[in-house]
Amino acid sequence: MARLDGKVAFITGAAGGIGRAICARYIEEGARIAAIDVNAAAVADTLREASAGERGLALICDITDPASVKQAVAATVERFERLDVLCNVAGGSSSADARVTEAPDEEFWRVIKLDLYGTFLCCKHGIPQIVRSGGGSVINFSSMVALMALPERDCYTAAKGGVASMTRSMAVEYAPDKIRVNAIAPGLVLTPRAEGLMKERAELRRLADQHLLGPCRPSDIAEMAVYLGSSESRVVTGQVLSVDSGVTIS
Repeated sequence: MARLDGKVAFITGAAGGIGRAICARYIEEGARIAAIDVNAAAVADTLREASAGERGLALICDITDPASVKQAVAATVERFERLDVLCNVAGGSSSADARVTEAPDEEFWRVIKLDLYGTFLCCKHGIPQIVRSGGGSVINFSSMVALMALPERDCYTAAKGGVASMTRSMAVEYAPDKIRVNAIAPGLVLTPRAEGLMKERAELRRLADQHLLGPCRPSDIAEMAVYLGSSESRVVTGQVLSVDSGVTIS
């Protein structure tokens, strides 16, 4: 029996490197998935690459727009009749980030809106459907920057630190509904976007050298997402789990 047989997952950021890897692994493990992204063509490619067939649903959604999120959750439940796993991958920083005295105000609010408010909205509209399904798993995405000092990334640090804190409080709040709430805190992951940023920012290239076992790959993060979505993690909740090649201890 596959580890996610019978489960329905709502996966945001499905067109990105980490999101694509998670979608593929969830399909391999027997789940049905709603692949969520703002890029229509790319999210359709995600499902094709995963060989999702009838077990995949591509949905265009802006996770910073309450109506868009509500509609996407409703479409998922209409298609698959339940929701078991909410995987909030969508987010990201940009080269505009900097230390607090130099970061543009618009970059701070962009990252807060995407990474923190977007996670909030998906939980707000997704969790009630998981409750109706009898419980399940919420997998948020924090970051190594919530667990260690990383200069020149103060906007992103604020957002991902907020995700970590919200994860812990929601774990307590929704435990009576048999919902586990955890966060994955990746290290530097070699996605196309991250590799592009590394070319622009010397501090990221230095950071890559601090990863004890080398930088992570999207598949490394996907394996943790499978674990957290499965019954193997039935007593794991309120945790921010580092998948970071040891960078936060080095």
